[in-house]
Amino acid sequence: MSYKKFDQEDLKAIQGMIKENERILFGEEINEEYSHDELSDTASFPDVVVMVKTTEEVSAIMKYAYEHTIPVTPRGSGTGLVGASVAMENGIMLDTTLMNSVLELDEDNLTITVEPGVLLMELAAYVQDRDFFYPPDPGEKSATIGGNISTNAGGMRAVKYGVTRDYVRGLEVVLPDGTVVEFGGKVVKNSTGYALKDLMVGSEGTLGIITKATLKLLPLPRKAISLLIPFPTLEQAIRTVPFIIKSKTIPTAIEFMQREVILDAEKYLGKKFPDNSADAYLLLKFDGNSTEDIEKDYESVAQICLEQGAIDILISDTNEREESIWKARGAFLEAIKGSTTYMDEVDVVVPRSSVNEMVEYIHGLYKEVNIRIKSFGHAGDGNLHAYILKDDLTEEEWEEKMKDAMDRIYGKARALSGQVSGEHGIGYAKKSYLMESMDPATVEIMRGIKKAFDPKNILNPRKVCQI
Repeated sequence: MSYKKFDQEDLKAIQGMIKENERILFGEEINEEYSHDELSDTASFPDVVVMVKTTEEVSAIMKYAYEHTIPVTPRGSGTGLVGASVAMENGIMLDTTLMNSVLELDEDNLTITVEPGVLLMELAAYVQDRDFFYPPDPGEKSATIGGNISTNAGGMRAVKYGVTRDYVRGLEVVLPDGTVVEFGGKVVKNSTGYALKDLMVGSEGTLGIITKATLKLLPLPRKAISLLIPFPTLEQAIRTVPFIIKSKTIPTAIEFMQREVILDAEKYLGKKFPDNSADAYLLLKFDGNSTEDIEKDYESVAQICLEQGAIDILISDTNEREESIWKARGAFLEAIKGSTTYMDEVDVVVPRSSVNEMVEYIHGLYKEVNIRIKSFGHAGDGNLHAYILKDDLTEEEWEEKMKDAMDRIYGKARALSGQVSGEHGIGYAKKSYLMESMDPATVEIMRGIKKAFDPKNILNPRKVCQI
């Protein structure tokens, strides 16, 4: 695709659309952080960054970009891990972080309408203060809601409550030509034509730019209790998970972790974890409206864990204990990142019945490829995170060993009927694995959808399924 090179004339046109020109960054004014996301080594600078505040501004810029065939990359907090918010063709970057207002809390319909730049942690705190609950709980709490929707973010509570898609009722979207449309709404049921709202969720900014979102809320659970369960080995811990699932007592979260990652988190946070003596742990969370209700659930699950070889059952029933455990869990990514010179990640998801086989395969893989690999993940929903560490390897050694490890992990996931990504998306960095895992006919359907929305391919080009 041939794009127009952004120039001074284009800059003047955009300056005419934005009242405060300090919200426009051009050339050397653009911070280095705008050239990459949180993890991916994918790097490319936009020609201009526009910090938009309104749907009207987004629409005007998209209309101009469409008319002049200038590529546009939407961006929130930049916390992604696959290069989805990197301006691979330069051009215009639309920073939506200033679109950060809560527009409406509708208590009658149990919905909240927000702009895309509202942070996940801000939304969670806002509704909790009003006795409501927004269940999606991705690890990066400083991510924007627009970014969460664009990647269909999952998180630790997905095993019980589902993922972001399950809580999106309606979207206001600016299409690549600047047209403003609404998909969905406040209705609970909707069989009115194609599910275009659901198509936007997880589209990684390639089909349209989300400017408002109406989200489903639940009543706030009154009580939460966590169980930290040490096991002698990782194999014993992970092989317990299918028994928990079969018990039909589904915890809010089922996480697995290894001692070495816990030690990384302790060093990163400067605080001790409640227990770090065992080789592996399951971390379970239960919520409900009373301690009695929760106890009925966790007692049966605790018994299953003991029968499968758990060393102990550590009950976390105070806010202080809860916070210390889950804060450490939330720090795993940054802790692992801080323990090496560079890392890349795999975000595979497999059927829940295969999670133990996948975890054990990844755990033993370092011996075959001779590279450090650390993993943790959402054992209850089959979404596993494996981090391949560069340490002191040369660039040539790193590229060879990293690719070998990734090829093997994705290959194993395919063999277990899994998928490339459970929650982080495809972006730019994981495209080759998407192509390998999908039927060519399916990829062509995806490309056809992209063309229907964006015939000029100006919106977030070279992402997901685009060459």
